[in-house]
Amino acid sequence: MSHTRTRALFCDLHNLARGKYVPEHVAAGGRIGFARGAFGVSYDRDLLPVPGIAMFEGLPDMELVLDADRRIAWQPNTEIALGDLYVDDAPFGLCARSQLKRTIAGWQEMGYTPMVGLELEAYVFQQDPDGVWRPYDTPGAFVYGTGPANDPAGLMDAIWERAAEVGLPLESMNGEYDNGQFELTLCFADALKACDDAFLFRTMAKEEALQRGLILSFMPKPITERGGSGLHINFSLTDKKGQNVIAPDGDLSAVAKQSIAGLLHHHEGLAGLLGPTVNSYARLGPASMAGYWANWADDHRLVTVRTATKSARSARIEHRMADNSANPYIAVTAVLQAAKRGVERDMAVPEAE
Repeated sequence: MSHTRTRALFCDLHNLARGKYVPEHVAAGGRIGFARGAFGVSYDRDLLPVPGIAMFEGLPDMELVLDADRRIAWQPNTEIALGDLYVDDAPFGLCARSQLKRTIAGWQEMGYTPMVGLELEAYVFQQDPDGVWRPYDTPGAFVYGTGPANDPAGLMDAIWERAAEVGLPLESMNGEYDNGQFELTLCFADALKACDDAFLFRTMAKEEALQRGLILSFMPKPITERGGSGLHINFSLTDKKGQNVIAPDGDLSAVAKQSIAGLLHHHEGLAGLLGPTVNSYARLGPASMAGYWANWADDHRLVTVRTATKSARSARIEHRMADNSANPYIAVTAVLQAAKRGVERDMAVPEAE
């Protein structure tokens, strides 16, 4: 497919898709300039006095160094490119994608490669005749619902088709617990690709909705009286032979137990990164399925750390606290780092819930 321009994107600390359109010949140079001040801008567009990037320091430059092979397209005549942010020819400390790469490398030095699968939840909103945004009218919806009763406008069909067209593989899609809420599960992949896919998929899906006059909201708790929306982080570890080591014999391995121990030990600290907005704490609460307590169990959706051990090949650890206000690279980095510390320090896993 021919393109006349490149849309260069990066995910900022607010999980916003910041970027630029540039001519294709400019993108061919591999470097796109941005102001570091983008990392000091709040949701309200206040420019905060962040050291190294603030107004009084002149809002210096950073460069997005584009990957040569991570290019997809869902807009006419436009390729979409990702990359890592650099300052003075070194990775920028606030670049979450670079931090994830360092985390992956740390696991690989220990002999393991993390594989990740992300589950996203979101609500759909539509405008009423007065222009007020209301929850999607789905009178026939129910949990695990599919078809027109669950999605009368066919938005999920359109998102599925576009995802398949551009190479963002979905594992499953269904109606979630509440009317107008959906779960969108991406296929397992290596940790970097999984986060790239999630970032691109979320951006694409929201744009597909807008083109149909709808809003696809990934807010943690957009409707007070309805359930919250999470970002469930599933991960497994493969050894140098490519074998999944979470539960090779049907029981959790030592490295899996140590990983769980690390996640529980850092439970409160993780909350600041996995639930980064005020709205996150409308979702996080006791007596919910949101990952409030520092607990774990096998095949148990009411705990924060859920394990699945029935199949040695697909065995995994699922962390259920995060929501989609979190940058996926930061969220996955935080979970993998907490788990890695549990292994490095040989932490003992507490009793299951």
